[in-house]
Amino acid sequence: MKALLVSKSLRLCAFVVYTLLVENSIEKNLLDALLELDSAVKAMPTANPKPNLLPIFSRIEELTRQLPKQTDPQLLHYLHKKSYEKARLYLQGRNAENARGNCDSSHR
Repeated sequence: MKALLVSKSLRLCAFVVYTLLVENSIEKNLLDALLELDSAVKAMPTANPKPNLLPIFSRIEELTRQLPKQTDPQLLHYLHKKSYEKARLYLQGRNAENARGNCDSSHR
């Protein structure tokens, strides 16, 4: 009985570790794609020819579909609403900057 419990516990731990590794890998790839999008958008005014953003958007959408069901609902909200800057800040650990909203009082 004790060996069975240990075996089940080990399998559960292995599953949790695997899930976290997969989720972290997807989130890292997602952050990389969001950073690439950010750079491409910032380069648009001077770029000639203009970068094709469609492959980046496709990659972000594909990675979003791969995220596990237990992904933070706030991150999923940002991604599903295509609030990619907010998603990038969230993944960079800068989500507090999102709480300020889109209005910056210094520009009034």
